[in-house]
Amino acid sequence: VQLVESGGGLVQPGGSLRLSCAASGFTFDDYGMSWVRHSPGKGLEWVSAISWNGGSTYYAESMKGRFTISRDNAKNTVYLQMNSLKPEDTAVYYCAKTSDYDNGGLDYWGQGTQVTVSS
Repeated sequence: VQLVESGGGLVQPGGSLRLSCAASGFTFDDYGMSWVRHSPGKGLEWVSAISWNGGSTYYAESMKGRFTISRDNAKNTVYLQMNSLKPEDTAVYYCAKTSDYDNGGLDYWGQGTQVTVSS
């Protein structure tokens, strides 16, 4: 299993970023996918998840209305669109594979991509 995140960077408060995670080594459309973030101040924090076909999505309360998770099973890729970014969103964002078709436990992780929200 390989998960490769991209799309992180430096953005001003109120700005947007779109993260991508390219997956390989497993049958992508058999599994749900998640995004998790880690920051020194807050530690590890679950962000969002999406079911195998994109029919169900889940968000942490603080991300609802600002972040949107989606997936393209033809491209084996999951995305996280992040809008109205705040300094407290600064973190390393990880893509993770769930152990089932929906929002189950996480069994494989990517290497992460840094998101920095600062003026």
